[in-house]
Amino acid sequence: MVAAIVATVDVEAATVAAESVSAVSVNDADIERTELASGVRVITERMPEARSVSVGMWFAVGSRDEPAPIAGASHFLEHLLFKGTEERSARSIATAVDAVGGEMNAYTSREHTAYYLRLPVSELQAGVELLADVVSEPAFRLAELDAEREVIIEELLMSEDTPDDLVLTALYESLYPDHPLGRETLGDHDTVTAMTRDDVASFHAKWYRPSNLVVAAAGALEHQQVVDALGPLFAGTESGAAPLRNAPEAHLQSLVQIDRPIEQVHVAIGWRGLPLADEDRYAMWVANHVLGGGMSSRLFQEIRESRGLAYSVFSSPSSYSDAGSLIVYAGTALARLEELLSVTDDVLATFLADGITEEEHAVALGYLEGSMLLGLEDSGSRMARLGTGLVTRNDITSIDEHVRRIRGVTTEEVHSVIRRVLGSPRAVSAVGPLGKGSAALERFACG
Repeated sequence: MVAAIVATVDVEAATVAAESVSAVSVNDADIERTELASGVRVITERMPEARSVSVGMWFAVGSRDEPAPIAGASHFLEHLLFKGTEERSARSIATAVDAVGGEMNAYTSREHTAYYLRLPVSELQAGVELLADVVSEPAFRLAELDAEREVIIEELLMSEDTPDDLVLTALYESLYPDHPLGRETLGDHDTVTAMTRDDVASFHAKWYRPSNLVVAAAGALEHQQVVDALGPLFAGTESGAAPLRNAPEAHLQSLVQIDRPIEQVHVAIGWRGLPLADEDRYAMWVANHVLGGGMSSRLFQEIRESRGLAYSVFSSPSSYSDAGSLIVYAGTALARLEELLSVTDDVLATFLADGITEEEHAVALGYLEGSMLLGLEDSGSRMARLGTGLVTRNDITSIDEHVRRIRGVTTEEVHSVIRRVLGSPRAVSAVGPLGKGSAALERFACG
């Protein structure tokens, strides 16, 4: 919705929009941090106006930290932890959350795994205890492991049957060849089928240690409440070591084609991008918004609005501790594939040669600042900002610093990062009824 609004405004209106949302109450003085004797890092944000609390536990381990034979272990473990502890069944965990109107969820990424709750303020202590029990005392019952294995296999099959998922999976494999960053977070059919109780339990014992844990909370709370609630929960557990990660090597120009009898051809283009702490990351965000990050972007306007070549078209950057990528995606009918590729090539060539205009620059700055602030209106988003920042970079950039860095990005810096990223080798993947489209894809992949 924010992107739709930005697409209709002029430069002056974009500036006004950014100024108007600055009224969102975000005060970095309300953020406090503590490291417990156990090694657990605790970070909280007090939101006096909130009626809820969100609390989560972030572990600094993800799919890139898995040995190849147990690819998918992080995700498998995430599923299993909700299946019960030594003293709580899966049903009792769900009932405890439902009984207070709460929400509980989790996710697995390439470099971390997170478990989180949103609860009424009065249930903070119980919520912390429940999460701690779930992540530290899993039962790993064989019947539940086998049942969850079938669920994950169905999830893999669903992804195989979803062409926009499949094309991005193929693209990541090309961008990070022979590297765990290029593997699907879910693992694959063979590794999930072969996963044993000992595999999952050993992975948990190795990585789910206090020194790899960040506890983040936000809402109508006091920092000391969370510290006190956590105090006895991880005492006596050995800290353990952080994952040792090898940076991926450079990739070569590539093309992957997967022929499927479906209605559209789904195309993804990717370049290696920027790691998390790269100084050019703010310029990259601006560049991405102009290229394909919103409804006013060049790709959206040229491919969808002007020519009707695709319903879905976008660009998106992603960053990791030592690597990153920029991807472009679009889906179209086979009969229009060649035109889609030609228009995309023209947009990319102009973008690389000329950079962005002053008008695009102003709109992108307004969008980035405004959407960041609007995204911090609830306790869940504040908690996620704290947990993700601390587990990935061991630091939290203040809102004021974010705003300063966004506003400080120049058109020259944007053009520099465009040349840096789009000037690198291009990876292309395509899924669909390729037929005569293969030749056009081969020409396009050569850039």
